Amino acid sequence: MDERAAVKRLKRGDIGGLELLVRRYHTRAVRAAYLIVRDHASAEDVAQGAFVRAYERIGRFDADRPFGPWFIKIVVNGAVEAARRRERTTSYEEKDTEHLAARLPEPEAGPQDLAEASETSRRVWAALKKLPPAQRAAVVQRYYLGMSQAEMAEGESSPPGTIKSRLNAARKKLSKLLRPRISAQDAPVSLERSAQIEAPEGGNDRG
Repeated sequence: MDERAAVKRLKRGDIGGLELLVRRYHTRAVRAAYLIVRDHASAEDVAQGAFVRAYERIGRFDADRPFGPWFIKIVVNGAVEAARRRERTTSYEEKDTEHLAARLPEPEAGPQDLAEASETSRRVWAALKKLPPAQRAAVVQRYYLGMSQAEMAEGESSPPGTIKSRLNAARKKLSKLLRPRISAQDAPVSLERSAQIEAPEGGNDRG
């Protein structure tokens, strides 16, 4: 069964169509949510909730379009809401940032390289956590998920100018926080590597 067939099954009310979509998108959904909400359990909850909402809203989905971008928008919106709730009730500690910054060593990397990589990742995570959830989500969507500003605007039903302003504000703040050791352009690489290592595994994005 391919993705289009799975979507058609869902549109007929057959929840069995969800199995392939969960296998294909679960890991990516958890990692995207994790970058925004920064908590393993919350990221899993966001991903699971997104699949439920996708099932509930599948009637509004245009089956001629790719399922992935539409679904990931649901994930990001849910993660932003979860991050806002979490930040109202939880104070983050520096030890959390150091844990999130853990990275797998390169086989040929020497002690200095490993130390620099670890420091880079710590600084990136520390900077990211200081962004408001909406700005954090914009960085994740644009640089980790590779979404265009037009796709981001469509997913949030926001004017393109709002998305552009949010991204500009996020980049400026990251640049200020990371200067002079790391550029804002290099930050997404560290974010992606950390997310791939630290986020819970749960599926195969490629089906």
